[in-house]
This record gives sequence, structure tokens and C-alpha cells, in this order.
Amino acid sequence: MLLASRRRLRAEVLIVLGLSLGQSAVYSVVQLLDKMTRAPLSEATSTLNRSQSTREYFDLTYQLLDIIFALVPVVLVFYFLSSHSQGGREGGSGSGFTRLGFNFARPGKDALQGLGLAAAIGIPSLGLYAAGRALGITTAIVPSGLEAYWWTVPVLILSAIRHGVVEEVIVVGYLLDRFGKFGWSTPLAIVVSAALRGSYHLYQGFGPFIGNFAMGLVFAWIYTKTKRVMPLVIAHALLDIVAFVGFSLFGKAVGLG
Repeated sequence: MLLASRRRLRAEVLIVLGLSLGQSAVYSVVQLLDKMTRAPLSEATSTLNRSQSTREYFDLTYQLLDIIFALVPVVLVFYFLSSHSQGGREGGSGSGFTRLGFNFARPGKDALQGLGLAAAIGIPSLGLYAAGRALGITTAIVPSGLEAYWWTVPVLILSAIRHGVVEEVIVVGYLLDRFGKFGWSTPLAIVVSAALRGSYHLYQGFGPFIGNFAMGLVFAWIYTKTKRVMPLVIAHALLDIVAFVGFSLFGKAVGLG
């Protein structure tokens, strides 16, 4: 019975990853190889939040649809984590939100922890980006390729929140829960979670892989202590908001040289 349960959970994890960040990791590896075989990484550019139409309101529609559908695997994760989805066998309170600490049970503390994490991660990330560019192992990163419309900043904020929710809920909360049920040790689960986080950033170069791997180790370790993804979501969203909106408002501050 235990073996059958683990097989079901492995299939479940593969489905979730195949619909979300596992798929992103595969594409990221292919994109990295594509860039490396065209020119040195230092000459390549990685554009986030690309425009999808030259027509303003169609572009807005595409952006919102991308955000909405990217959250569907998160909904699937919470369904799998809810006890009713497995006839009560999952245990706990029956709520996936409660199990992962993705709720507003302690808004003040979560916000402060998220802000502290964002500061602790964000400042070294700038140095790592600069070092990666200098070493030629990181592409030029353009956080926003959107035109300047009235909706650009709100959409970038929503996009940042989307990334925070998708990555922290799936890569940290969900995977650490499932890896524990596989019988994996906590250190192994943390390393695999961090490696996945790094892998779907490989299209930006090896520097972002290293940076996101390190971030993944820290975030996953914190989660094992707090059992709450909400501070991680807040920290991640803040980091992306600063990058996306800052670039959109102040131009090529990240530098393409």
C-alpha cells in the first residue's frame, strides 16, 4: 500500500511539474543551448514580460491570460494537498492553504519576514548579476519588454505576484511536502528544490542559475523551520516588483553592456 501511494505521488509530482516549472526548466535548458551556440552568453539578452501584440488592448488581454493560466497548476497543487481529494488520507486540517502556510493567519509577521528576506536576497543578487556579466556567464537581462501603457505597471505587479505564488507554492511548499512523503531526507529535498529553481532560470545564463540555486537553499531551509510559504511569496514578489517596475519606469538601469 505504501509503495502504491508513493508511485501515485511521484506521478502526481510529474504531472504538476510537467504543467508548470518542470516544463519551464526543460525549455530553459534548450534556450541556454540555443544562445550558447549562437554567440557568447555576454552578447545574449533575456527579456522578461515580453509584449505579445503591437495592439494595446490585445497585449493587455494576452498578459492577463498568461497570469491567470500560470496559476492553474497552483490550484491543482492545493487540490492535491487537500485531504478531501484523497478521501481524507492526506491528513491535516483538510486545507492545502493551511498546510503550506499560504494564508493570512499572521499578516504582520509574514510581511516583515518577507521584507527582510527581500532585502537580504536582493542586494547580493545585484552583485552576482554584475559579476556574471563581467565573467561572461550571464546574459543581459531586460526585466520588462512591455510598452509604456496605463496598465503596464499594474500588470507588472500582477506578474511579479504570479511568479512569487507559482514558484514558492510549487517549488518549496508542495515539493518539500511530497519529497518528505517519498522518504527523502530534508537536506536532499532542499537541494533538489533549489536545483529545480536554478534550472528554470538557466536561459538567463549560469550566474542566475547559481544565484537562484542559493536563493532556493535559503528559502527552502526557512520553510522547513516555519512551515509557511507566505513570507517567501511576499519576498519573491517584492524582488520582482522592484526589478520589473523599476526597469519599466527608469529605463535600462540594469544595463545591457
